[in-house]
Amino acid sequence: MPWFCNVEFTNMDNTIHHTGIIERIDPDKVYVKICQQSACAGCHAKSMCNASESKDRIIEIEGVYDSFQLNEEVELKGRESMGYLAIFYAFLLPLLLLLTVIIFSLEMNRSETVSALAGLAVLPAYYSVLYFFRDKLKKKFVFAMKKLN
Repeated sequence: MPWFCNVEFTNMDNTIHHTGIIERIDPDKVYVKICQQSACAGCHAKSMCNASESKDRIIEIEGVYDSFQLNEEVELKGRESMGYLAIFYAFLLPLLLLLTVIIFSLEMNRSETVSALAGLAVLPAYYSVLYFFRDKLKKKFVFAMKKLN
């Protein structure tokens, strides 16, 4: 299966594979650094374009991993459905909430400015609620880790 941007997409088992390097090992957690790249970061013409970007992300893997060492290269494996769920919580649900508040406010005969501000005011509240439920959400976003050959 082809590799693209350090991520392998496999259609047969609906999983996403990331390669990363172990940054820190705690008794019950391992922290793995992965390089998250935009789709065009691997392009041969990226030096001519300003659209390419890459960011390092730290992924927490819960569990006891005694056989792993610092700076060891590992493979992270997660379900494809986790990506869809993340998109839903991060983008789709806030968009629906924003539009609902704007439409409801307009139906209550508020001005467009007040409706737009009300819609925008809902977003910090939504992301605050998401932040407070982060521990519960971590249980839905679970990665497995294995050594690379």
